[in-house]
Amino acid sequence: MQLSAAPYDERLTAPRSWWLISFLVGVSFALILLPFGPLPLLGGLVGGTAAAAVVASSYGSVRIRVVGDSLIAGEAKIPVTALGDAEVLDPEEARAWRTYKADTRAFLLLRAYIPRALRVEVTDPADPTPYLYLSTRDPEGLAAAIAAAREAVA
Repeated sequence: MQLSAAPYDERLTAPRSWWLISFLVGVSFALILLPFGPLPLLGGLVGGTAAAAVVASSYGSVRIRVVGDSLIAGEAKIPVTALGDAEVLDPEEARAWRTYKADTRAFLLLRAYIPRALRVEVTDPADPTPYLYLSTRDPEGLAAAIAAAREAVA
């Protein structure tokens, strides 16, 4: 497998505020367990914080990569030869494509805390998916990596 000319790897990590919220979830559990004494209170603080942090971490662990001749977006692996034009979406246009312009057959890798996105057409006639909607912090870089990978394959 040949590596693409412009490799791309992005992890869609959760924002910092989610970690504060994880701690506040732990505080909430601690307050619920306060009437039972200091040990349950401590257990609620640690357990609630840990559980909320695991949820935030797993939600923010999804990756978008261009490796060799494939685009890997979360669980999906698509050959770049099956992809068409890529459109960089600003926050307003991204909101439109994930709401009223959305096609129910589209593949959405959506993270609401990332305002920009890339919409990539799927050109494979055997695939019913019309396009990929990928939340990304660097849509220009991802589009360039897909184009470079497509050129390397051709």
